[in-house]
Amino acid sequence: MKIIQPGIILASLLFTVVTTASSVYAQSAPQTLYQALGSESGISQIVDEAVTIILQDERIKASFKETNIPRLAQLLKEQFCVISAGPCKYTGDDMKTVHQGLGINAAQFYALAEDVQIAMDKLAIPSATQNRLMALLAPMKRDIVFPKPKQ
Repeated sequence: MKIIQPGIILASLLFTVVTTASSVYAQSAPQTLYQALGSESGISQIVDEAVTIILQDERIKASFKETNIPRLAQLLKEQFCVISAGPCKYTGDDMKTVHQGLGINAAQFYALAEDVQIAMDKLAIPSATQNRLMALLAPMKRDIVFPKPKQ
């Protein structure tokens, strides 16, 4: 009969505890929003789906008739990546400059936001993740929607 030394048992037990704890921590470590959205490929799918929906949305599709759609999609991907703490750089102009004078109203802003959420629903993005993204997009309203000029 082989006798096992207490030090070996303790070391083995400690290794098991540390390995299990590391595994549990790795599984429960909070994901960045970028990771939760599926990183670059997930964001790309979200934007591609959203753009498809936007261009079919009777409430807002006319607003995009003069828009370079591939460029818009690329900038949305960059923007979603940046605001979700991804490793991207946004190459477009600021929101205020881009949207000033376009006459975008609150209803149009909310329609586009709804279309982004529909795209995320179609792609089975969890609602908590959707809410995290939408909470970062919502403040952009002040730079996109301008009051109608008084006549």
